[in-house]
Amino acid sequence: MTRMAVLAAMTIAMLPSGTVRAQAPPLLTASEVSALAQELSGEVAKRNLEGIARFHRQRGSQGFHSAAELVAERARAYGLSDVTILQFPADGKIFYGTQRSRPPWDAEFAELWELKAASDEKGGNAGWRAAVRIASYEAEPVVLAEDSESAEVTADLVDVGDGTKDSDYAAKDVKGKLVLVSAQPGAVQDLAVGKLGAAGIVSYAQNQKTAWLGEDENLVRWGHLETFSEHPTFGFMVSLKTARILRDRLAKGEPIRLHAVLRAGQHPGNYQVVTATIPGSDPQRKDDEIAFSCHLDHQRPGANDNASGCATILEVARTLQKLINEGQLARPARTIRFIWPPEIEGTMALLNGKPEFAQRIKAVVHMDMVGGAPVTEAVFHVTRGPMSLPSFVHDVAWAFGEFVNQQSYQFAAGIPAEYPLVAPEGGKRALLAQDTAYTMGSDHDVYQDSSFRIPAIYLNDWPDRYIHTNFDSAANIDPTKLKRAAFIGAGSGYFLAGLSEKNLPGLHAMLQTGSDIRKAARDIRMSSLPAEIANCADEIEAQEDWSVEIELARFLHGDVEKGRTEAHPTPCGLEMAHSSDGDLRFRRKPEPRGLLPVFGYDYFADHWQAQHLAAPGLLHYQGLWGEGEEYAYEVLNFADGVLSAQQIRDRVSLEYGPVPLPLVVEYLRALEKVGVVEPLK
Repeated sequence: MTRMAVLAAMTIAMLPSGTVRAQAPPLLTASEVSALAQELSGEVAKRNLEGIARFHRQRGSQGFHSAAELVAERARAYGLSDVTILQFPADGKIFYGTQRSRPPWDAEFAELWELKAASDEKGGNAGWRAAVRIASYEAEPVVLAEDSESAEVTADLVDVGDGTKDSDYAAKDVKGKLVLVSAQPGAVQDLAVGKLGAAGIVSYAQNQKTAWLGEDENLVRWGHLETFSEHPTFGFMVSLKTARILRDRLAKGEPIRLHAVLRAGQHPGNYQVVTATIPGSDPQRKDDEIAFSCHLDHQRPGANDNASGCATILEVARTLQKLINEGQLARPARTIRFIWPPEIEGTMALLNGKPEFAQRIKAVVHMDMVGGAPVTEAVFHVTRGPMSLPSFVHDVAWAFGEFVNQQSYQFAAGIPAEYPLVAPEGGKRALLAQDTAYTMGSDHDVYQDSSFRIPAIYLNDWPDRYIHTNFDSAANIDPTKLKRAAFIGAGSGYFLAGLSEKNLPGLHAMLQTGSDIRKAARDIRMSSLPAEIANCADEIEAQEDWSVEIELARFLHGDVEKGRTEAHPTPCGLEMAHSSDGDLRFRRKPEPRGLLPVFGYDYFADHWQAQHLAAPGLLHYQGLWGEGEEYAYEVLNFADGVLSAQQIRDRVSLEYGPVPLPLVVEYLRALEKVGVVEPLK
């Protein structure tokens, strides 16, 4: 999971007296809510999490296979249908849409030792002896960078600082030596190893940039090498504490000799995706599916990221299946599907390799990090979709999130609460979930990409001080948090699976609330926007509300004319008066499908660099509330052949901050050159 963006505001409604206003359960009946609240177990979810967290779950690895077998065994034991582990060949050559399949990677053994000079009986030099073990894969698999290749090397260590620039190596001889770097191994391997001949890499790369960056010097960060680099090598990861000691010794002129030995590497194999269902009851709607998604891969322990999401959707599956079997819940009209893939690349393989899944899935509840205890400093988010795909499903999710906020706050404050959703072994704090604007970084990006246009509810913790480190352990997971996340997800997914025309009166009121939330969040930003974009806001928001209504009609009745934007003859912005480029229209091609930058591979960069052209400026643009990746994602999503380049510019400016029209046009033309979009006259 990567960087999260700016948060939308959320308020717990309070009466003047200070007591919390009573709130009825949303969307479901009181008996349905009570059944879910009683049956969902944070403890059961955490026990399954502990099982998953035992395995080092790299793509296609033995550890991932073991975790997949565990999940499949539990799904069968819970009585789910169609339990299977799908196989998708991955060899570095096969493509799944825009994802170049990455060969599986495994490691058997890896150690890094510091050597000391040995003396013979007469005090003479007797060679070298292993003195201090710096890293052991068996003890902590996170110490070995993913995609490391087998090696046995004895070499001196050289400190090169960041290690990503030629200037870092000035006056330093690194040929045949190990380099100590602060950057990720993959960011330095082509320069240090490929160009300058280093024998390997020792990295102390720090974690994601949050308020706790570098605060705990004992953390070891998960490291990665480039899957498709022409200069395969190995990398070991060490803590900031270890790195500081090594750097101080080297700065004093002390030589440090290390011995690295490892057996690891890429090999032919498959992506594995576990899936199971609760079949729907309506002959006309059971082929439509509501999916629950997570990502099963990660380093060991990877407890919050993302054993938590995978264990929680497993608990949702257990609970719904049990309550349906017992008659406490009616079998929903639509099928509910559960999916446990490798992050992003597994979802890309599934939706491209088996397109029937993309056709059946009407909405997704995606969970990525949902169990962080207070020690992680995590904030829980119920995240909305991108502006390019407005959907009523996000209002459904927030209705349940707000309900849990209210109930958990009352309980924590000593006020009677009917549904506190507290696990016996868990905490008792209020959840304080945030209703959050769209943020990127997990499989929900794939589903909501313009290739698939599947709305996704995204439940996630951010920040988390231990993400991607050896301290992301089961000890830092709160069963109460797991239970509450499961309730929000189960309530949302079960409601969507059974949604029919009879639910519309209550749902329409909720949609108005969602519209008001979006508008209020944007009103806060409006003063930062130039007049020509701010003047478009009302028009864009009206079209967004219309899109939500159309999407709801399509959800209930099948194919309905989208009418998503009913584009006006001219954009509402003013820049059109100065440039005909603003009226250009582009439409995404049916193939290839998926995100352009994916794990270990960037489809756009690969095809663009083959033409020896400079990267479009939009990819490096820094907006007020977003940066290049977000702008590029949404510009492509909006390229539907209806919106003009300027209308796209206006929308991404409203979403992420003002961006010049020439940058948007330049990027659209670049997408045309790599064959992703086509121009319309």
